[in-house]
Amino acid sequence: MFALTVGISVRDISQNAIANLEYESVRHVAPTFHGDTIYAESEIIEKTESRSKPDRGVVYVETRARNQRDEVVLTLRRRVLIPKRST
Repeated sequence: MFALTVGISVRDISQNAIANLEYESVRHVAPTFHGDTIYAESEIIEKTESRSKPDRGVVYVETRARNQRDEVVLTLRRRVLIPKRST
């Protein structure tokens, strides 16, 4: 299950991250089985600009994983340091 937790939101959140700062909570709320199809959705809860480096900020994210029956199987809250888009 660790691989599911780590890789679940790479494409939408972590792919361009500078660092994963904190995993606040990881909850396995239902079992997963061989052959299940897992989908993930992430929601930005909060964003904070860095005070010391203006080119980055911290994003507080909740990710929910669902199986093919649309049942939530995992929830994850974490903080990620990401680069800001150039304007």
